[in-house]
Amino acid sequence: MNRSPAPSRRALLGAAAALAATPALAQRRFGADAPPQRYPDPDIIALDPKRFGAKLGNSAITRLHTGMGWAEGPAWHATGRFLVWSDIPNDECLRLNEEDHSVHRRFRSPSGYSNGNTFDREGRQIAFRHFHRDVVRYEPDGRVTVLAARGPDGPFNAPNDGVVHPEDGALWFTDPGYGGLMDYEGNRLPESANSPRPLIKEAIYRIDAQSGQVAKVADEVFKPNGLCFSPDYRTLYVADTGRSHYPDAASQIWAYDVNGPRLSNPRRFAEMTMDGRTGMVDGIRCDEAGNVWGAMGWVGEGYDGVHVFAPDGARIGQIRLPEICANICFGGTRRNRLFMCASQSLYMVPVETRGAHFC
Repeated sequence: MNRSPAPSRRALLGAAAALAATPALAQRRFGADAPPQRYPDPDIIALDPKRFGAKLGNSAITRLHTGMGWAEGPAWHATGRFLVWSDIPNDECLRLNEEDHSVHRRFRSPSGYSNGNTFDREGRQIAFRHFHRDVVRYEPDGRVTVLAARGPDGPFNAPNDGVVHPEDGALWFTDPGYGGLMDYEGNRLPESANSPRPLIKEAIYRIDAQSGQVAKVADEVFKPNGLCFSPDYRTLYVADTGRSHYPDAASQIWAYDVNGPRLSNPRRFAEMTMDGRTGMVDGIRCDEAGNVWGAMGWVGEGYDGVHVFAPDGARIGQIRLPEICANICFGGTRRNRLFMCASQSLYMVPVETRGAHFC
């Protein structure tokens, strides 16, 4: 009888590496009935192990809540120790408590079909509402203050996402127009409903904290979506999802130099093609080392989730999710928990880094 030669040590190691590289999402279950996940989590991937050190060996991706229509806009309240986020189709804002991960639905309802959320220096929630096409602030006494409903070119399309500068309190936000293309309870905006370019040119805006004046600071981006500051606030990163409506738009993250109230030097920071597949990046956040974490989607398994880019724009890490990821933020008492709003669900994973900012 002929006996096959015993496999070499190199062959065994190669087989083990191939097995470790096999996508885990197809076999993985999330939720309360899911079996424990073996460490290290195979869906947290160091594409460049020398540069991506945020993966913890003994932490796993957890689904904290599901059942939303489209989860968006997570923001962490440091004093209250809770997370807020939007469920746009269901016209509500939800809240998750840090202590027991309990979820309070209808935290704000109706929410004006709000998308992004953030908090100002005084801990007040700021929301970017699609239905009313405005930016509002929720006051401690329950009042709603409209911060902006129009820019220099007229009424907004549908404000999307924003960040607050801690030094001067200015609010920077985007207006890509996606809300202007949606049908809310049968009410359509005239002409803009089926147009790739809504009511006014998509742009990035700044609201001065002292005067309340609204200024358009940039409009090179086809559809400016998520945005975040670098740790030193000298760079503003902006996600471009113009590929959804403009054939000539590149799927990328832009970078701008921040010069007081102005932006300059627009340039490509990172592009979204990986292994020959191109998706889109939505919400983005920086960690304290200057890496940019992007919510990714519209490709499929093995791509959708979160991609991590080094300060030079190189893709160094990936978190794979079973749903399209729309937005992210760092939170938790130590600011080392990454919350991910992905389609119908809210996910979380502890990481070996901290967010550069709280929301």
